[in-house]
Amino acid sequence: MKISIPELLVNDGFVTPGDREKIEKFSAKTDLSFIKIALTHGYISRKNYERSMANAGLDFKPVRQEKFDKEILDKIELSFADAHLAIPLRIEKKRVVTLMADPTDQLFLDFIRMTYNMEPQVIVADDLEITWMIHKLLGQDYVKSSVFELLNHDAESSALTTFTTGQLVFIFLIIGALATGLVLNFKSVTIIVNVAMSLFFLIAIIFKLFLSLVGSRFELFQAVGREEVRNIKDEELPVYTILLPVYKEDKLIKKLIWNLQSLDYPREQLDIKLLIEEDDNLTLNAVRGLDFPAIFEVIVVPFHMPKTKPKACNYGLHFARGKYLTIYDAEDIPDTDQLKKVVTLFNKLPDNYICVQSALNYFNRNENFLTRMFTLEYSYWFDYMLPGLDTLDIPIPLGGTSNHFKMENLIELGAWDPFNVTEDADLGVRAYAKGYKVAIVNSTTYEEANNEPFNWIRQRSRWIKGYMQTYLVHMRNPLKLIKKIGFRGFIGFNFFVGATPITFLVYPILLFIFLAYVVFNLAAIKTLFPDWVLFMSIFNLMVGNILMIYVNMMAVFKRRFYELILFSIANPVYWLMHSAAAYMGLYQLIVKPFYWEKTTHGLSKINSATNVIN
Repeated sequence: MKISIPELLVNDGFVTPGDREKIEKFSAKTDLSFIKIALTHGYISRKNYERSMANAGLDFKPVRQEKFDKEILDKIELSFADAHLAIPLRIEKKRVVTLMADPTDQLFLDFIRMTYNMEPQVIVADDLEITWMIHKLLGQDYVKSSVFELLNHDAESSALTTFTTGQLVFIFLIIGALATGLVLNFKSVTIIVNVAMSLFFLIAIIFKLFLSLVGSRFELFQAVGREEVRNIKDEELPVYTILLPVYKEDKLIKKLIWNLQSLDYPREQLDIKLLIEEDDNLTLNAVRGLDFPAIFEVIVVPFHMPKTKPKACNYGLHFARGKYLTIYDAEDIPDTDQLKKVVTLFNKLPDNYICVQSALNYFNRNENFLTRMFTLEYSYWFDYMLPGLDTLDIPIPLGGTSNHFKMENLIELGAWDPFNVTEDADLGVRAYAKGYKVAIVNSTTYEEANNEPFNWIRQRSRWIKGYMQTYLVHMRNPLKLIKKIGFRGFIGFNFFVGATPITFLVYPILLFIFLAYVVFNLAAIKTLFPDWVLFMSIFNLMVGNILMIYVNMMAVFKRRFYELILFSIANPVYWLMHSAAAYMGLYQLIVKPFYWEKTTHGLSKINSATNVIN
C-alpha cells in the first residue's frame, strides 16, 4: 500500500487527525498497535474499518482453516501477536505467510523479517478472526495455567476434589449410625432427627436475622461522598481492568457497549476484556456486526475443561494491565461513578483491604412475582447481611460481579478456582483466611433478575452447589480453619455458608410434617411423634418463616422499595423453589460437580435501570 492504515482511516473520515495523534501517543506508551487501540478504545467501529479496507481494495479473507507450523509459532509471544493483531503461520515459497489486520504495521513486518530472515506474505483478515487464531494457537499454556495454577500451588483450596477420603468416611459413618439407629429404635431416632432438623432450621434463620439487624445499624464508614468523586483528577487515576466473561450473550452485546460507555472513567485508563469462549461464534459475530465503536478488547478463551466463568476470568487475568480489577456480567448496569468511588475508597483504607464489594440489585424488580422476590432477597443480602458480616468481622462470600480487587493481591491469592461454581464466595473466604479484608462501598450494580422459573432454578442450583463446594473445601480440616479465621469466623462461616444449603434441604421435610399433622391430620404422623415433638417442630417452622418474612420486610427500607413489602409474605413459597434448586444442586455435586448451569440473560422486557433510581 502507498499509504498507511492510519492515513487511510483519516482520509476516509473515520478517524480525526486529533484522534490519530491520541492513538499514536497511546501506542507509544503501551506498545499496543495503532489498529488495536483504534478498534478497542472506541475510536472506530469495525464496520467502518471494514469499509475503509474495502475502499483500498483490501478484502478480509477467511483464515480459520489456514495451515500452520508449530516451529514458526514458537518464535512469537502471544502478547506481542495480540498487541499487533497479527500472527505468522508457516513458510511458503520462502516467504512467511502472516495474518495481519493492518498490513502496514511496520514494526510487525520488521519483526517477521528479523526473526525468520524472510519476507512476509501478508493475508489481510478481520481482527476478530486473527484474535481467534492467536489465542487458539498460542494460548494453550495460558489456559492450562488458568485451570491448574491454584491446584498446583494451593491444592487444599481447590475444589477439584469434591469429597476428601476423611469427609466420605465421616458422611458414611453418619449414614451408617442413622440407619442402625432406625433399625434398633425407629421411633426414638426419628424423634431425635426431627428435633435436630427443626432446631437447626430455627437457629440458622435467627443467625440471619441477627446479621440483618447488625447490618441495619451499619454506618457506611466505607462510604465515598459525591464531593470526593468530583475532586478526583482524571490524569491521576490508575489503569482499571474490567473482565466481562460471556457465553452466547449475542443479544446483550449492544446493551453492554452502552453500559460501558456510561462509566465515568478516562477511556485510555480502562482496560476492558470481553472474554469469549473459543466455540462461541454467536457472541463473536455479534461483536463483528457492531456498527459503532467498542471500548473493549476481545480475548478468545481456548477450549479446556472445566468450561466455567472462573477459568475464563483466570485466562483474562494473564492479559490484564490494571492496578485494580473488577468483573461485570453482560447485563450489568453499574453506577457511573463506581470505579472512581472504589479507587477513592482503596486510597483511604488500610493495606490489608484487598477487595471492595459493591451492592447488587435489579433493574426489573417489578416485572413479575419472581423478580420481586429476587429483589427482596438481594436487598437484604447486600444491604443488611453482608454489612452485618463486615461489622462482625466474619468472612464475606463475595457477589458474582462488581467485586473490585487489587490486582497484585488477587494474583497472590491464586485468583479464582476454576472448579468451584461459586468462585466468588470461595475467594472471599480464602482472602479472609490469609488475613485480608473486604470492604463494602456505597455503590450499586443493577442486574437482570431472573424472570423465568426454570431458568431461575438452574441458576440457583449452581449457586447452592457452589456453596456446598466451598463449604466442603474449607471444612477439610476444621481445626486448621479455626486457626486461620478464628472461632467467630468459623461459626459465622458454618452458619452462613454451610447452613444456607442445609436449610433449603431441610425446609420441605419440615413443611411436609407440618402439612401432614395440621392440614391433613394424618394418624401415622401422630403415632410416630409425641405431641411435644410435633409442637416443637411446627413452632420452629412457623417462627423461622415469620422471622424470614420479617427480614424480607426489612429489605425494602434502605432502597425505599415499599411496593414490595407485601410480597415478603410469600417467602415460604419462594423457599420451596430454593429447596427444589438445592436438591438439584446436591445431585449435581455428586454426579457432575464442575458443570456450569448456564443462565439465559436478556429475557426481561425492561432494558434500563432508570426505573430503580428513586
